[in-house]
Amino acid sequence: MELTEKQRKHLRGLAHPLNPVILVGGSGVTGGVVAETARALHDHELIKVKVRGAGRADRDAMFEQLATATQSALVTRIGHVAVLYLPRPGNPKIVIPDACAPLDQT
Repeated sequence: MELTEKQRKHLRGLAHPLNPVILVGGSGVTGGVVAETARALHDHELIKVKVRGAGRADRDAMFEQLATATQSALVTRIGHVAVLYLPRPGNPKIVIPDACAPLDQT
């Protein structure tokens, strides 16, 4: 899932007040973590994930692996926290701006 910068900015704003719902520990991205992340994305569509005790490269790899495994979009990552987005099929709660929407010319 590819997002435009306008869509990413909108989702970052919505994610700002959220607390992480998925905590990845020392075992890394396991099947249980992937399953719980998929369930959380189905319930909330937009979630924060926190990875503890890993270096920068390892964290980035874990975030990418989790996004790929859940078929979600990695909206942003700052330090140990990343934001993932996956719209609910058929009935999304979060409506993001369309990339092809015309600009307001007033």
